[in-house]
Amino acid sequence: MRGLPRHGPRGQIVRFAAVGGFNTLTFYACYLPLHRLLPYFAAYTAGFALSMVCSFFLNARFTYRTRPTWKKFLLFPLTQLTNYAVQSAGLVALVSWCGVHTAVAPLVAALCAVPFTYLVSRRILRPAARTGPSAQAEPPPVRSGEPA
Repeated sequence: MRGLPRHGPRGQIVRFAAVGGFNTLTFYACYLPLHRLLPYFAAYTAGFALSMVCSFFLNARFTYRTRPTWKKFLLFPLTQLTNYAVQSAGLVALVSWCGVHTAVAPLVAALCAVPFTYLVSRRILRPAARTGPSAQAEPPPVRSGEPA
């Protein structure tokens, strides 16, 4: 994906959106065939789970440029709970209350979840630098003859 910003928060957001677009296609490619065999919500859940694994690896390596680890892999589904909750609520609302077709509603619900998913996945895959006594530098030593 040439031409995408490489550094800084702007670059991360653009890469996250590109990965999200690819991941949405992955989800949809799983959802549509499963929808023929299963009720729409079961097909949605199965497609979501399969695309989540893909999302983890792409976001770790491409978006946040961090090494995938078992710890991050095991924590990543926790970040996706937000995404799943927002998309699920959106899906049910769109289908049940707004009459949106079940083939289109997951895409609309996914768009609504993007800001939430970005913030939560960034928090897991790129945790903030540690602060505390062990992470802080020691004060400079006091030289003899100088006031303390």
